[in-house]
Amino acid sequence: MGRYRILVATGASLFAGSHNRVQLWLVGARGETKLELQLRPARGQKEEFEHEVPEDLGPLQFVKLRKHHSLVDDAWFCDRITVRGPGACEEAAFPCYRWVQGDGVLCLPEATARLAGNNALDVFQRHREKELKERHQIYRWATWKEGLPLTIAAGCEDDLPANMRFHEEKRLDFEWTLKAGALEMVLKRVYTLLSSWTSLEDFDLIFWGQKSPLAEKVHQRWRDDELFGYQFLNGANPMLLRRCTSLPSRLVLPSGMEELRAQLERELQNGSLFEADFILLDGIPANVIRGEKQYLAAPLVMLKMDPSGKLLPMVIQIQPPSSISPTPPLFLPSDPPLAWLLAKTWVRNSDFQLHQLQYHLLNTHLLAEVIAVATMRCLPGLHPIFKLLMPHIRYTMEINTRARTQLISDGGIFDKAVSTGGGGHVHLLRRALAQLTYRSLCPLDDLADRRLLGTPGALYARDALRLWEITARYVEGIVHLFYRGDDVVKGDTELQAWCREITEVGLRQAQERGFPVSFQSQNQLCHFLTMCVFTCTAQHGAINQGQVWSTESPDP
Repeated sequence: MGRYRILVATGASLFAGSHNRVQLWLVGARGETKLELQLRPARGQKEEFEHEVPEDLGPLQFVKLRKHHSLVDDAWFCDRITVRGPGACEEAAFPCYRWVQGDGVLCLPEATARLAGNNALDVFQRHREKELKERHQIYRWATWKEGLPLTIAAGCEDDLPANMRFHEEKRLDFEWTLKAGALEMVLKRVYTLLSSWTSLEDFDLIFWGQKSPLAEKVHQRWRDDELFGYQFLNGANPMLLRRCTSLPSRLVLPSGMEELRAQLERELQNGSLFEADFILLDGIPANVIRGEKQYLAAPLVMLKMDPSGKLLPMVIQIQPPSSISPTPPLFLPSDPPLAWLLAKTWVRNSDFQLHQLQYHLLNTHLLAEVIAVATMRCLPGLHPIFKLLMPHIRYTMEINTRARTQLISDGGIFDKAVSTGGGGHVHLLRRALAQLTYRSLCPLDDLADRRLLGTPGALYARDALRLWEITARYVEGIVHLFYRGDDVVKGDTELQAWCREITEVGLRQAQERGFPVSFQSQNQLCHFLTMCVFTCTAQHGAINQGQVWSTESPDP
């Protein structure tokens, strides 16, 4: 028996508080007690109170709570509850970080992370089994398009579980940003309708609104070959460039270009020849927008790195050889300026398609969603790996659901404005999935495969390796804290089910592309978890944030 001090923290987001009355119970190893309180949680508030308990509860295991409502179910976002027992007892934490709604009883376990046990009488084991059973009903897989990774079963964001939705501030900020961007585009469109464009300088007519010193600098130099090459290393899409070990078979040099061949061979021998091959776009059906047929290129760009570290284009092939055009035309820096600029613009257009669909949508968003859904279905809240991953996948399901209903949906933005819309984007995603390997998601392996390790001026490569290392150290600390040996890893049934759910279910038998179907060691688990966290954080940041200023990239 004794006096307990209880602190209840409510979230700070809009509408987190509730006018409904909340009832609490303390559950210990030797009993439980109902607290006679009239708690009405307010947004951003921490409410502290004391309660005298007549019996000895023992070590606290759970806090149970129930939100009563009469006429209106006013949802409450509870951050956490902490309890300090009588005497010198340590404070026990009961994290919630979810919406409390409906009329049922929510059971919050004490916060200490625990692996699954084999004792069916263990109260924590029973709790995690019940939690996963409920989650399987809430978080269900769905097929958005055949041949692509599975997604959360939600037709729109309103169908998502409440705890996967944006908080109100994030929703308002997201929607306001979209509306502000759309308004700026409309104003610029109206402004340009007043006169026709007759020169490249007329682009200045739409270069107003949000700017930055970097945007100003790029605006002045967007036609330069140096900036064109630089973007393959450090632009919005630094994932395609690779160092050559031989001349590409698709590069057919006609007679009269012996000097170019000699230059290419010389750069190849020096190890300074690079390529960016957009062959994935070859044969993808182009969109039809307002009755007008669009076009897609599948270019090849050959670049050299000069002694000063500048990456400069040497030749551009817009389309690969075909029966119709066995020797497709090549474009050189010595061509007329507008012809050369047009060739580079087609390359940037193609880069936009692969950047958005392959490297942004598929390799970060859809992969992160598979990780998120599998985590909710297979790892209970007490699992240390759930606690590790949850901060990085919190909003994944809503942002992806919005993309499927607004961006890449039938009649969405891609269909209305992008060359790969109208179904071509789905074909491209299927091709890209066939090329998605486990190694390609791990920077050290990916950069080694593309022979870019140690490349001068490769800022993405440098930062990716540093951030991977930092993430790996953090992950290793968590893993080694809870998994004292490889046998513990192999014996964690929840963890092994999570691995299979990602590889065999969500990614559709991706073991053929190097993804694991089980974890056999601490090192293997650490590597996979580092990939998950890196993909959802650093990699997405690198690929997503570059969209703020994508130069020379006509989106359609």
